Parts: sequence; structure tokens; C-alpha cells
Amino acid sequence: MAEEGRSVGEEEPRGKRPAAELRLFDTRTKAAVPFRPRVEGKVAMYVCGVTPYDYSHVGHARAYVAFDVLFRYLKYLGYEVNYVRNFTDIDDKIIKRANEAGEDALSLSSRFIDEFHRDMYELQCLPPTHEPRVTKHIEQIIDLITKIMDNGKAYTIEGDVYFSVDNFPDYLSLSGRKVDQNRPGTRVAVDARKRNPADFALWKSAKEGEPSWESPWGRGRPGWHIECSAMSAHYLGNIFDIHGGGKDLIFPHHENELAQSQAAYPESEVKCWMHNGFVNKDGQKMAKADKNFFTIRDIISLYHPMALRLFLMRTHYRSDVNHSDTALQFASGRLYYIYQTLHDGEETVSLYGEHKLENSIPADDQKLIEENHSNFLEKMSDDLHTTAALDHLMKLQQKLEHQKKKQSQKQQQQQQKKPEDYIQALVALQNEVTDKLSILGLMPMSSLAEALKQLKDKALKRAGMTAEQLQQMIEQRTLARKNKDFAESDRIRTELSALGIALMDEPTGTLWRPSEPELAEGS
Repeated sequence: MAEEGRSVGEEEPRGKRPAAELRLFDTRTKAAVPFRPRVEGKVAMYVCGVTPYDYSHVGHARAYVAFDVLFRYLKYLGYEVNYVRNFTDIDDKIIKRANEAGEDALSLSSRFIDEFHRDMYELQCLPPTHEPRVTKHIEQIIDLITKIMDNGKAYTIEGDVYFSVDNFPDYLSLSGRKVDQNRPGTRVAVDARKRNPADFALWKSAKEGEPSWESPWGRGRPGWHIECSAMSAHYLGNIFDIHGGGKDLIFPHHENELAQSQAAYPESEVKCWMHNGFVNKDGQKMAKADKNFFTIRDIISLYHPMALRLFLMRTHYRSDVNHSDTALQFASGRLYYIYQTLHDGEETVSLYGEHKLENSIPADDQKLIEENHSNFLEKMSDDLHTTAALDHLMKLQQKLEHQKKKQSQKQQQQQQKKPEDYIQALVALQNEVTDKLSILGLMPMSSLAEALKQLKDKALKRAGMTAEQLQQMIEQRTLARKNKDFAESDRIRTELSALGIALMDEPTGTLWRPSEPELAEGS
């Protein structure tokens, strides 16, 4: 059972290991390496979680969607995954925010943990196996600090405990930084009592009005880095397979974690260190500290949560994502097209629900499905190249739409419900697309019809109009076309397009959908 856990949707499909060996980029070796778990068939994975003092922003979504894709894909390959993602529920930022709000620090962090879970649910991030909180693991943290001190790698000053980087020769082996790059005072205040300015806190002595716990060094609370070392070891052991987080954690957080863990237990090892890229706004990393961020709530108030997920997945996880309304609108329009095609396919197939479909799938369609399956496994096994996998999947989506139209025309000609080869192909294509979208966590929790309605509602909200107002404009354009006033007709279409509304003229009338704008190179 997952601590703080909750279920999201149905269990994703499982499959067989691909012919292409799974390779993941390891930050420490700076290379994509074959993934071989320590225990065959099982994966132990730790991802650094949030410090819950506010609503989570899109940068957080970037990290947890990226590692949710990894979690889902490992499960699809048949691995049993022990996925641990923590909460740093006591921290300077939490204490500061709680004091400003006149609220208990642990109450505030607990409240924002609940809000984080709501965001992850909306983004369809599967719950980890464990979600430990720092405040529930003080005993393990104290034990680990004690072990580090016993091994001569830490020292105490007036109730504070510091890690001694001079006594750990392999320090900076993860980041590859040089000692002179560690400028004191850039992240925390300089403490002249430290033996080396680069020494970092393992335990902080208690301050008046702050939460604290008893320890061999007096009352206090843990330093940031020691928390993850203790909790990862507690749930996964001293040697485990994957440790992940944003690339801003490489130094100092993960560097210090590695040093602490090996200082206590020299055999400690992470097989693969993985780090995701940032979400940038105006060329800078999106961060609360810089006040240049959008919360997940901000975005999903205007866009469907799956549009945000797709937007994040369209860029490889190690690259930075450039936030823009155009890119989000593109993701929303693309998602609508995917869901509409699947929904239309479902309706077509349902017409033959009582018939036993015995015809074989045409060879060219079967080949296309097999090629997509192989391509999907190849791209995903190459360090999770979701961008390439999604691009190839769109080719299958287009074939699915073509097959649906082909069947529709055939039915109109024959005026009868007779299963044919193209229906079998439609079913197979539909299943392949749905299967791959499910692995990526992109199938909606609701019905496709409801998801389409939600996407339209969000588009109307972005456009600042109601369904009734849009219908009036459509009727005005219909009248203009009837009167051969094509300039007015084009004006209305262009005006709506600028608002993110695309019109389609069909024999039965004019329909609309969220538009899919052109993207600039690299968007």
C-alpha cells in the first residue's frame, strides 16, 4: 500500500520486453547505459518530491509526469516497481510561510500535500508505492547521521551537525564540479564556524518557535539532504536502481545525498541517476523563488489536464520545455483530434457489436500496426523518447481516421451493416492507438465523449465566450455564405481562429473544434 496514495484510472497494459534493450541516460557517467536492475524483474526507484508550502507549479508537473512515464513504461515491460517519492514536510520555506500565515508548520505542509495529490490525480500520475514524509522518519535520519559521525565524516558545533567534505575524497563525483565552483553564501548564509565553507548541515539545532525533535546533539531538525538519504535507504536499501529529480538537484542535493550515503555505508550505490529538464518562461527556469511561475491549477483552469501532460511529453524529458500559450493550445487541439478520431471509431465499431468479425486484417494494415508497435518500443527504450513515439503514433492515428471514413463511405453505398475487412482493420488500429496512449497515461479517465466536451469547454473559456455566443457567430457566418458575402464569412472564421476556435463546414452544417495552431521551429 502506498502511503498517502490514491488510485488513478485503470492499471496500464503490460507487455513483453522489447527486442531493443532499455537504455537510460545516467547523469554520473554522462551516457545512455543499458538498464539492468539489481534484482531481475524488480526495479527500486526513488524520486525527490516537493517541499509543500504552496501550490505546485508546472516545473513540478514536468518532473513528476516524466517519472510517471518511466514508472508506467517499466510496469508495461513487466517489472515490479517499488517507486518511492518523498515529501519534505519540514523546511525553512515551510516555517517561514506558516509564520506569515499564523499557521502550524506541519498543518500547512499537510494541507499542501493534499493539494499536490489533487494535481497529480488530474495529471494521471500513478501513485508511487510509498510517499514518506520527513517528519515520520526522524528516527532513521538520526541513525544515519550517527553512523556518519561514527565513521569520522561529520562534526558537531553547538548542537549543529555538519558533513565534512574534506574527509570524503569522492565529493563532487556526481556533478563533476570543481571545489572552487562552490561559492559559499550563494544558496545559504555563510557559517564561519564550519571547517570548510562547502560543509553542509546534517542536523540543525532548534530555534525558538520552530518544530524540533530530540537527538543525541540536542533538540533540532534534519538538514535537507540527509532526509532523502535516510528515506531511500529505509525503503529501498543502500543499493538501488534509479534515483531521479530535476536537473537543478544534481548539485547540491544529489551530490550531498551520494556523499552522505557512502560516508555512512561505503557500499551505497545508485545504478542510474536520472534528471529531467526545466520548464522555462522568458528564457529562465520557472521557479517559485523567482516568482515567474504558473501553478498546475493556473494551467488546468484553461486547458484540459491531458493537454498539459501532452504538452510536457512532446519534449524529451532531459530537455528544457519552453512554456507558451501557443504550445499549450497546439497540445489541446492535437488531443482533441486524437480523442475525436477514437470516439468516431468507437461509434463505427459499435454498429457491428452483435456481429462476429471473422475477416482477417488486411496485410498492409497489419504491417502498419506491427511497425508502430516496434517503433514505439524502440523509441521508448531509447531513454524514453516520447517525442518520437508520439510523432509515429500520429501516423497510425491518421490511418485510423482514413479507415473510419472508408467504412462510412462503404456503408452509405451498401446501406447495410455488413462487417468487412476494413472494420477488422479499424478495430485493430483503434486498439493499437488506445494501448499506446494508455501506456503513456494519455487516455482520459472519463469517456471520450466527456473528454471532448471538457476540451471544448476549456476552449470556450480561453476564447472568453459562451457556447450560445459562438453559435450566434456560426449562424451569422452561415447567413453570410448564403448571401455570398464571402468577405464577411472569412472575417468571422479568421476572428474565431484567432480565439482558438476552428470551423469545419460539413454537409450537415458547420461544426467547431479547438484549433491546432502552427508551431514555430523548436516549440
